Amino acid sequence: MNTESEEIKQTTAPVGEPAAVETSGTGSPKKRGLNLPNQLTMFRMLLVPLMVAAFSFDHWLSWWNYLAAGIFFVADMTDIVDGYIARKYHLITNFGKLMDPIADKLLFCSAFVMMTWNGMLNPILCIIFVGREIIVSGFRLVTANSGKVIAANWLGKLKSTLQVIAILWTLLGNPIFSRWNFAFDFGVMCTAAVFTIWSAIDYIIANKNAVNWD
Repeated sequence: MNTESEEIKQTTAPVGEPAAVETSGTGSPKKRGLNLPNQLTMFRMLLVPLMVAAFSFDHWLSWWNYLAAGIFFVADMTDIVDGYIARKYHLITNFGKLMDPIADKLLFCSAFVMMTWNGMLNPILCIIFVGREIIVSGFRLVTANSGKVIAANWLGKLKSTLQVIAILWTLLGNPIFSRWNFAFDFGVMCTAAVFTIWSAIDYIIANKNAVNWD
């Protein structure tokens, strides 16, 4: 999750005086535009239609599932990398705060919907995963004017980790455990669904005071 680049502030100077030039921590002028974490976020969004296309190749490409898994893995890694770079080098921007979670939701929801379309995921589980994102996103919009900063807790991070494992394991055809006819992929997917529901309830309860119920 991207906690990206510090906000770029416009500086103004009194009439008749030159405007101050905003500089970075090294004293050099800051370049306006997308920084590296934001570029990675946009790259992740561009990978989503490619992943969806890979799912659509199931009738023409025998290794379509490996292609889809590879694209999903690369996209998810960009999420980890852009968040690390943004925090380490203080590159947190309002753009990143907005677009990073949108990119995440597009990636995961697209994967769940396409897996359901391909018969790899139970529709009920898909509704749980996608429904959670819709509910939490709506709740986040409602609390946006409260000024309260809502950070991801351990439950949300665990939920995301389980979802990544479940998606990759299912796309790769339940490697390792398939030889023993043990449905590890389905077990992880159900576990991810449980934590998905739990994290949604926990999120709403933890932030209910930020909502103006009047």
